[in-house]
Amino acid sequence: MEQFQVRTDLALEARERYEEDVEIRGVSVEETYDEKRDIRATTVRIESENGAKAMGKPIGVYITLEAPKLSEPDKDYHREVSEALAVYLQELLGTKEERSVLVVGLGNREVTPDALGPEVVGNLRITRHVVKEYGKAAFEKEKVHMVSGIVPGVMAQTGMETLEIVRGVVEETQPDVVVAIDALAARSSKRLNRTIQISDAGIHPGSGVGNHRHSLTRETIGVPVVAIGVPTVVDAATIVYDAVRDRNAVPPGLNSMFVTPKDIDETIKHLSFTISEALNIALS
Repeated sequence: MEQFQVRTDLALEARERYEEDVEIRGVSVEETYDEKRDIRATTVRIESENGAKAMGKPIGVYITLEAPKLSEPDKDYHREVSEALAVYLQELLGTKEERSVLVVGLGNREVTPDALGPEVVGNLRITRHVVKEYGKAAFEKEKVHMVSGIVPGVMAQTGMETLEIVRGVVEETQPDVVVAIDALAARSSKRLNRTIQISDAGIHPGSGVGNHRHSLTRETIGVPVVAIGVPTVVDAATIVYDAVRDRNAVPPGLNSMFVTPKDIDETIKHLSFTISEALNIALS
């Protein structure tokens, strides 16, 4: 019988594989809860190679915002999530100083659960071309961040690795930091479209669904990479296993199938605005 592996891109879920009272050397966890806005923020810090090995994630900071109503079309609530997310983004991006930021929308616009990155870039307030042409005076501000964006597509569309495209753009435009946005895979269906993870460890496109591509990290492209992701799919085999709690009951091949909610089209639209607005606030 083919054994399945539980797939997740969330550091929070990787930590949940262990009992709460189990201490993992090189890993620390902090949690806060905003009762008024019903937003739980969990910060997982992987600080050593031992912690990275235990968690199956690179060394770095992983901040997860869990917002139960995020999948609902509540504009006021999405605005509150955007504001909370912007605070963490400002910290990771170092926006106290002027920054040149390249936002990369990863994924396939033609496949709705994978269209988050392209949709976010489409909603961004792009400023680099204006600053390059007219200077900061065009915005009447003392501090102006230069924001540029790119949607590199997927290999089936371009014949090129995303890393090749992004590295070329980085070499040409010389941003201070790259923000990479991608759809993720979750271990738990309750976190689908209700969770946002941001990290300073870069991003590994397709890893959650077993489609490993070259990573976008400081080591591979030469500048810091902040990753933003939302889980939009869950492994079908995991859903079956959670229902029956018997690995032998999971049909062979089910691990290559992924499930997404039926209202994913509308949800992606809402989520893309939430994340783009957070970036617009953080980089205003």
